[in-house]
Amino acid sequence: MTEPRREATEAEAVLTRIGQAVMLHRGGDREEARNRLAALWQELEPDGAPFHRCALAHYLADTQDDPLDELIWDLRALAAADGLTEGPAPRAFVPSLHLNVAAGYLKLGQENAAREQLELARAAAGALGEDPYGDGVRAAIRRLTLALEGTAED
Repeated sequence: MTEPRREATEAEAVLTRIGQAVMLHRGGDREEARNRLAALWQELEPDGAPFHRCALAHYLADTQDDPLDELIWDLRALAAADGLTEGPAPRAFVPSLHLNVAAGYLKLGQENAAREQLELARAAAGALGEDPYGDGVRAAIRRLTLALEGTAED
């Protein structure tokens, strides 16, 4: 087996394991999903591929019970996205990642930090395609904007 093919197979295996954990989470087994994703994080970090680290941190955020832990994982996902430089698809993740961080700050009552992250999400939204994913992220930006307007001081 050639080295590039082995690396591709290993990358596919990581994505499969992430997908399996996500299915567990969506099926209602939040704790087992969190445990599997955390174990995979330990295997990959710090030398894992940026895409894998970004996806893992993103899904780990979704499995957290504590809003602060969720924010910490969202920040890790955003940090890992710095390594995603190739092609339009990775850039399209950035608005959603900023949006997740903004929502996390809002949950914690940190409206100014939430507004800053929301502005970064808006600024990065140009990378979104005209497709269901892009439409969903743009709609989420609008919803969070409305939520933050409701918290604005008069």
